[in-house]
Parts: sequence; C-alpha cells; structure tokens
Amino acid sequence: MPIKTLQIPTPDGLADGFAAFPEHGGQHPGVLLYMDAIGLRPVLEETARELAGHGYYVLVPNLFYRYGPAPVVEVPGFIGQENRVELFGQLMPMVDALTPELALRDAGAYLAFLTSQPEVGAGPVGTVGYCMGGGLAMRTAAAHPELVAAVAGFHPGGLVTDAPDSPHRLAAKLTAEVHFGLAEHDLTPEGIAELGRALDAAGVDYSCEVYPGTLHGFTMADTAAFSPAGMQRHWERLLPLLGRTLGKG
Repeated sequence: MPIKTLQIPTPDGLADGFAAFPEHGGQHPGVLLYMDAIGLRPVLEETARELAGHGYYVLVPNLFYRYGPAPVVEVPGFIGQENRVELFGQLMPMVDALTPELALRDAGAYLAFLTSQPEVGAGPVGTVGYCMGGGLAMRTAAAHPELVAAVAGFHPGGLVTDAPDSPHRLAAKLTAEVHFGLAEHDLTPEGIAELGRALDAAGVDYSCEVYPGTLHGFTMADTAAFSPAGMQRHWERLLPLLGRTLGKG
C-alpha cells in the first residue's frame, strides 16, 4: 500500500504525518489513526498499511508536531526495559502538554484534512487510537458525533480519570459504535465498571474486553510488550467494527 507524507494545516501550524491507502485508486472510507506515546515510526506505518489493505484511507498525524517533525526524539529500533525509562523521560512532558483543549483543536483540523482528500469518499469516518491515542479517539468522536461512526482504542490510556472531562464522561455525546481492547492492567476492575456504566447509561453500542495475557503496548511489535495473539485479536475486533460502520473501500 502506498505511504504518502503530508503536512496537515492546524490552527497552531503544520502537523506532519502520513497516510496509507489502497493502491488501486478510487475513494475509500477514512480512518484517523492516533499514535501511541512513542510516536510515528515504522511499526505504525505497518499497521496503517495493513488497514489500508482492507480498503481504508488511513491518516496518521504526528501529535507532537509543536516540538518538531517526527521523530521528535530518537526512538530505538527495539524498546525494552533497558531503554524504556530514558525514552519515556523525554516523551512524557510532550504527552502531558497535549491538553484536551489542544488535542480537540487539532482533531478538528485532522478530520477536515482527512475528509477533504480526493481518495476519501463521502460518509462517516472512524477514529482508532493506541495507548494515549485511545482516549483521543474517544474525545474526537464525542466532539464530532455527526462524522465519526466508529471508535476503537487498544491498550488505551487515560480513559477513566477523576477529571471533569475524562473521556468516559463524554459517552453521552457519542453516536459511534465503540470497542476497547485492554491489556490486563490498563484499568482496574473498578475503572472498567465505571467505563461500562457510563457507556450503558448513554446507550452506546460498545464492547470492552481485557485481552488475556497482554501487557500495555501489546500491538507494538517494536516493544517488549508485543503480543502476536493480542495483535491478532485486535484485528479480529477492529476490522468487523469498521466494516459494520464504514463499509469497505
């Protein structure tokens, strides 16, 4: 599948990123894919290519563009215990600085760019996120319910917090179908129950499951957390969700 590097206009400047889409031409349903905290790198290109191979135009922006183009920090080829602490020491200030207000300002720009691409057909789009991107996928769908028909978050972070604008508190604004695939310790049992109560009360069509034997980051093949079985289950949940809500390209 082709990969095209892009510059995405936002209210705060140009966000770099890339898109993957089917090579046979035509128009396809759009998917906004939110990166994990480690940022844009080959493993996300592979995920986007795989998704594009199933008939979708996949836009993957650099969420840290305010600090420079990706890679904003040097990312090792493999992330294990020996280099994880140092790497996240560089990344977490950028994660923390991406407030919900900034993220939603960006989200509107990303969606406007995605839906304006000639390869993207008319109709609803999906938001998919990994790690920090899971909460952002839900925030984006809640802010743009007229446009987003599918939300998926895998080993998501920050879904249930004490903040007044915690993503789970936005459930009533959703019109999308939702799936969350959790690693075993992503949320406490109490957090999972609170998330379920919020989604149930809002009447959201959703599924939320803990993928057995997984660690946070289980979809990322360049980390020690990678789980082939978890990644396979991720595809088994994500592709039918997008097929039901967006259709195939």
